[in-house]
Amino acid sequence: MENCREIIKSFTKDDYENNRVNLHIHTAYSDGLGDFSDICSQAAGKYKYFAITDHNTVQGHIDYPDCGAITGVEFDVWYKYIFLHLLAYGIDVNNEGMKEFYSKDKAGTEKDILRIFAKRDIKKLINAIHNAGGIAVLAHPACCWALSMESFVKDLAEMGLDGLEVYYTYPRWRKYLKFSHPDTIEKLADKYNLIKTGGTDCHTMIIN
Repeated sequence: MENCREIIKSFTKDDYENNRVNLHIHTAYSDGLGDFSDICSQAAGKYKYFAITDHNTVQGHIDYPDCGAITGVEFDVWYKYIFLHLLAYGIDVNNEGMKEFYSKDKAGTEKDILRIFAKRDIKKLINAIHNAGGIAVLAHPACCWALSMESFVKDLAEMGLDGLEVYYTYPRWRKYLKFSHPDTIEKLADKYNLIKTGGTDCHTMIIN
């Protein structure tokens, strides 16, 4: 998508909280339950803008290039002792530099026990996302087990991180295992001039 950065920067808190935008949705191409095409059809009828962000794969976007979704992918990656999810938006799915970061098999897109052993280098990944025309956003930051959330965010920002997922509902187990308060995340986004994004992290067959 052209000008993806500017489009996403233009979204407001009100857009996310009133279901006009949802930038975090999964399908059966990773650990979601819904068919990619069905989920896109549902989302197109509900949201003005939406992104499909399957784990470690963009195969759905390759197979359905006219689905209406903002191109997205959610990578499993480590930074020092912290396991995190890095969202990439607006990337060219055919970019050669991105291919080394995608999962080589289906298990690497859906099985937690395998995904947690990811060996992606976060600095190289952020650079690759930028070279592919995209932006890099830290997913559900309050669940990252950083001893200092500010130091963690500052380090990533210095590596080129573009945004933080601020407007996020923390569904399922994440509502109980937050290590920082969501309000803290919003303040850090403001302090480090990071784009604020949001989404529902939908994994169901019916879009939410």
